[in-house]
Amino acid sequence: MTRQELFEQIKIKQSFLCVGLDTDLNKIPSHLQKEADPIFEFNKQIIDQTADFAVAYKPNIAFYEALGPKGWESLQKTLDYIPKNIFSIADAKRGDIGNTSGLYAKAFFETMDFDSITVAPYMGIDSVSPFLSYENKWVILLALTSNEGSLDFQFSELKIGKPVYQEVLEKSSKWGNPDNMMYVVGATRGEKIGEVRKIVPEHFFLVPGVGAQGGSLEDVAKYGMNSRCGLLVNSSRGIIYAGKGADFGTEARKEAKKLQQEMEVLLNQYCF
Repeated sequence: MTRQELFEQIKIKQSFLCVGLDTDLNKIPSHLQKEADPIFEFNKQIIDQTADFAVAYKPNIAFYEALGPKGWESLQKTLDYIPKNIFSIADAKRGDIGNTSGLYAKAFFETMDFDSITVAPYMGIDSVSPFLSYENKWVILLALTSNEGSLDFQFSELKIGKPVYQEVLEKSSKWGNPDNMMYVVGATRGEKIGEVRKIVPEHFFLVPGVGAQGGSLEDVAKYGMNSRCGLLVNSSRGIIYAGKGADFGTEARKEAKKLQQEMEVLLNQYCF
């Protein structure tokens, strides 16, 4: 999917919502356990109920690979079920060098055909460039994350007088461009989103941390939005586990619609 196609979906749906499919076998409704593939059945109903409001879906790969071969099957079936006009993100956080990185790229871009993948920048350009060699595929680089441990390294000041996350942004923006690279920028670092936007004004941000982690959607839009929106705000638990019974799909729909309505107001305030 191209940047223009993604922006068109944002305009059509008046939404920049990404639904995280962090599907835990221990948390899905018990009535699904009798299904041949309970993970896929859960995801299928979530997608059916939220596709009107979502411009992206983001399966967290750990929830699938932890289940072994069956988990990978569930993941592929889920990916195949996502409508083609909705952006797909493999939240895999890969990052290795040389032909290993090339094989990760082949796995997620050719074998599985995701639109994008999250990548860790720690090992530098040769761990990222194999992903950037694919046309109309995206690298979503970890830049400024929302977890507590981000303080361990990302804010450490380098001898050149800037924190690590800023150096990552400045250097990596020369590896790719706004048409093939996005950045993970956590919503819980609201005061920093504006600083990140100044460094990479045209790139899309994938923003976790809104909702269950306490990030403010208003702050994300105020400081992070650009003329083409430039945001994909992820909600996982707040949507997919909104309901615990047979009506879990309808409850997920209500939460997704609520977020979309808030996003519509913000898009018209800051972007359109």
